[in-house]
Amino acid sequence: MEYDFRAIEQKWQRRWAEQKTYRVEVDKSRPKYYVLDMFPYPSGAGLHVGHPLGYIASDIYSRYKRLRGFNVLHPMGYDAFGLPAEQYAIQTGQHPAVTTEKNINRYREQLDKIGFSFDWDREVRTCDPEYYKWTQWAFLKMFDSYYCNDEQQARPIAELVAAFEQGGTDGLNVACTKELAFTAAEWNAMGEAEKENVLQNYRLAFRADTLVNWCPGLGTVLANDEVKDGLSVRGGFPVEQKLMKQWLLRVTAYAQRMLDGLDSLEWSESLKEIQRNWIGRSEGAQVFFGLKGLDAQLEVFTTRPDTIFGVTFMVLAPEHELVQKLTTPEYKTAVEEYLAETKKRSERERMADTKRVSGQFTGGYAVNPFNGKEIPIYISDYVLAGYGTGAIMAVPAHDSRDYAFARHFGLPVIPVVEGGDLETESYDAKEGKLINSEFLDGLDVKEAIGAMFAEIEKRGFGKKRINYRLRDAIFSRQRYWGEPFPIYYKDNIAYPLSEECLPLELPPVENFGPTADGEPPLAHAANWQTPEGYPYELSTMPGFAGSSAYYLRYMDPHNGDALVSREADEYWRSVDLYVGGIEHATGHLMYSRFWNMFLYDLGYVCESEPFRKLVNQGMIQGRSNFVYRVVGTNKFVSLGLKDQYDTQEIHVDVNIVRNDLLDLEAFRAWRPEFADAEFILEDGKYLCGWAVEKMSKSMFNVVNPDHIVEDYGADTLRMYEMFLGPLEQSKPWDTNGIDGVHKFLRRFWRLFFDRDGKLIVSDEVPTPAELKTLHKTIKKVGEDIENFSFNTSVSAFMICLNELGPCNKRAILEPLVVLLAPFAPHIAEELWESLGHTTSVCDAAFPAYEEQYLVEESIEYPVSFNGKMRYKKALPAGLSPKEVEAAVLADPAAEKYLDGKTPKKVIVVPGKIVNVVI
Repeated sequence: MEYDFRAIEQKWQRRWAEQKTYRVEVDKSRPKYYVLDMFPYPSGAGLHVGHPLGYIASDIYSRYKRLRGFNVLHPMGYDAFGLPAEQYAIQTGQHPAVTTEKNINRYREQLDKIGFSFDWDREVRTCDPEYYKWTQWAFLKMFDSYYCNDEQQARPIAELVAAFEQGGTDGLNVACTKELAFTAAEWNAMGEAEKENVLQNYRLAFRADTLVNWCPGLGTVLANDEVKDGLSVRGGFPVEQKLMKQWLLRVTAYAQRMLDGLDSLEWSESLKEIQRNWIGRSEGAQVFFGLKGLDAQLEVFTTRPDTIFGVTFMVLAPEHELVQKLTTPEYKTAVEEYLAETKKRSERERMADTKRVSGQFTGGYAVNPFNGKEIPIYISDYVLAGYGTGAIMAVPAHDSRDYAFARHFGLPVIPVVEGGDLETESYDAKEGKLINSEFLDGLDVKEAIGAMFAEIEKRGFGKKRINYRLRDAIFSRQRYWGEPFPIYYKDNIAYPLSEECLPLELPPVENFGPTADGEPPLAHAANWQTPEGYPYELSTMPGFAGSSAYYLRYMDPHNGDALVSREADEYWRSVDLYVGGIEHATGHLMYSRFWNMFLYDLGYVCESEPFRKLVNQGMIQGRSNFVYRVVGTNKFVSLGLKDQYDTQEIHVDVNIVRNDLLDLEAFRAWRPEFADAEFILEDGKYLCGWAVEKMSKSMFNVVNPDHIVEDYGADTLRMYEMFLGPLEQSKPWDTNGIDGVHKFLRRFWRLFFDRDGKLIVSDEVPTPAELKTLHKTIKKVGEDIENFSFNTSVSAFMICLNELGPCNKRAILEPLVVLLAPFAPHIAEELWESLGHTTSVCDAAFPAYEEQYLVEESIEYPVSFNGKMRYKKALPAGLSPKEVEAAVLADPAAEKYLDGKTPKKVIVVPGKIVNVVI
C-alpha cells in the first residue's frame, strides 16, 4: 500500500478537530509551557510558504514539550485591525469587517491544512469587541495612573492630586513631559480645565501636541515604517510633518526598567542590543544657554560638557518651539522655506540620511554661560524635536556631523582636545584669542567631564541628568478600522468612560474616509456621543494597541470579568517561548514589555516581563524564475540558447515551473499576451533562468503552501521548511529539493506496510547495531529540538533510515514514530494507530536514549604515514594511545609504508586518527 498522504492528512485533521486533541486547560498536576507565535495580520493574499516557517518551528517545539509531559498552551489568533482593510473599504465601499472575516477564513483554512496544534478554542481577534474591551480597559487604567520615579512603579493619579493639594510639586519625583513648579495654593486655585491640563503632563495615557507623519491623501497619521521617501507606502501619497493633538503613552517612564529587564531574558544578544540602542540611555548634563535679546533660555543636553568651550554654533530642530521667536526679520522667508521643505521628510529619513548637510541660519544668537560668547543659532533637519531637548551645542572639532555642517556653512572649528589630553583654554570672542580656564587645568578627559558636571551645577547653569533616546508612543490614528477610545469631551476636557460602559463599539459609517474638513472617519457616524450628548474621541487606537497584551488574553480568553483571572495568570505566568520576526524588535516587543510592566505594577499580572525566551526565525526568500523573450517577438528561448538572440528577461510565475522546467501550456494560459507564445527549446524542453530574491507578488515568486500540500502533503512541507537551513537564518525557497524529503516519508511508510497494505511490523529482537542507530537518533533529535536546530534533526532522520535499512522491528519503529511526530504529525498518527494504539501519538512519551547502546565496541582509525592517509584499521574501543600505537605498528599493512625504517614518532589522537612519522 502506497503512502496516501492526502487521505491520511484529511483524516487526522478532521479527527483532531472533532476530538479537540489540542484543547488545553489549567492543570496544576502538570508543569506548564506556553509557546506563542507573533500572530498574523490576515491579508487578502493569504499565506505564502515564508509565513509558516516560524509557526512550524513553534509547533514542533510545542508537540515535543507535550511529549515530555508538559501541559502546553499553543494558541493562535489574528491582528485584525489595520490600514489595508480600511483602504480597501474606502476604494470599494465594503465594510472592513467583511473583508477581514473573509481573510481570516482563508488564513484558517490554510493553517488547518498544515496541521498545527493550535488550541482554536482560545482564538482571539483584535477587532472583536469582547477582545478590545480589555484594550480600552487598559487604556483607562493608564489614563488614571502616573509614574513615581522613587517607587519605580505606576501609581493612581488620585495620589498625585492629593500631593498637589498638600504641597504642590515640592519634593515630587515623577515622570512628566515638562518639569512644572507650583504651590499647593496655586493648584487649589486652578479651575477644572486648568487642573486637567496639568495632569495631562503626568498621566501615563495623555494628550499633547505632537509632531506626526500626516498623510492628507489617506487622511491619517502614519507610523515611520509606513512612510518611504516622503510618500506613504500604501498609495504613494505625500506625507508631511505636522504638529497635531494626539494621544500618547508615556513609555519613557519605563525606559530604565526595560533596559534593566533585558539582562533576565533569554533573547539573542543582537536583539537585546537593538533594544538597548533604541532606549538609548546616556548620562550627561542639562545646560541652559541665554538668548541674545530674548527673555528666554535654550536648553541642551550633552554628554561632553567639557567641550562647551569648543561650541561654535547651535542647531535647533526645525520644529523647536523657539524657532519663531529666534528668527529675525531678514531671515524669516528663508527659515519658512526650510521649514516647508523639512515637513516633506519623515523622521526616519532624517535620521538615516547621515551624509546630507542642510540648514538655515535664524539670525538669532545664544550666549555661552561660561564666557559670554555669542553663538549663532541654525536650524537643521538632522536635529529632531523629540530627541533630547531638540537642540544641540555643536562642537565641530569633535563631532563628524557638526564638522561637516561647520565646513558647509563656513563656521569656526575650535579644538578643545588634543591627542587625548584636554586643552585647558577657551575662545574669547572679544579678544579673539585663547584664554586659560583654571578649573580644568591639568585634568584628563574623564576628570574634566566630572569637573564640568560639578561646575555647571555650582554656577546654576544646569544639572546632571540621565537622558533616553526612547520617546513616548503616539497612540492615536485618524482612521476608522481600529479600537475606539473610551473618552468623551465636555467643555473640551477629556473624560474617561466608566468601565461599566465597555466595550465602546465601533459605530456604523457609510464613508470610511476622512470628512471634507479633514476630520477622522468617525465624524461620519451618527450620534457618536454619550447618552448625555458629549462627543466621543474621533481618533482610534493604532495597530499595536491590540497586539500589546494579546498573549495575556490567550490565558483566559472567555473571561468576561477580567483580562485574565488570577488563577490562569498564576498558572501560565508568562510566555516561555516566543517565535517571531526580528522586524518587531523596536515596535511590538517594546510596547508589549511596557504594557506588561504597567499591568504588573497595578497587580493584574504576576510577571514583570512577558516573554522569557524569544527566537527570531529568518526569512524564506523566493527563488525567482525567468523566461527570455526574443525582443520584438512573442518567441521565448530556453536558457541555454538565450545568448544566441537579443532577449528580454521576464519574471515568470514559479508555480508553473517545476525543477526550472517551464510548463508551456500553463505559461500560455498564464496571461493573455502569451496565449500564442512560441518556444525555442533545448533537448525538447524549456529551461528557465533563476535567482534568489525577496518573495514578492511583483516577482511572481510567491509559493502558495496549498500547492505544496496538494502535491506533496503537509508533513513534507513541514519537514522541508525545517530542512532548508538553520531556523534563524534567511534562506531561499527551492522546490528542487522537496522530493528528497517526500521520498524519506514514503520510505518510512514502507517499513510498516507491504505493497498490499498489510502491516509487516514484527516483534523480533533488534540487533545491537539497530539499537545503536535508534538511540543515537533519539539523542540527536532531542538535543536538536532543544537547540532549535531543526534542519539537522531532519538530516538525522534520513541518516537513521539509511543505517537501519529494511528494518521492520516494533522495538525500533515504535519509538521512531514518536520521535517523528512533532515534525510529521499526520503520518505519525496513522502509523501509531496502525501499531495498535487507541490514543493519540501526542499523548505518548518522548523516547529516552540509553547510553549503553551508544558505547562504541570498536573504532576505525585512519592510519597516515607522514600525514598521508593510507588505510583504515578497526581497533577495540578503550585502548590507550600506547596500545593503539603498538597495534598499528604490528599490523602487516604497515610494513609496506615503513619500508624497514624505524618511526621517528607515532601521533595518536584517541578515537580519531593515527599518524606515523618516518
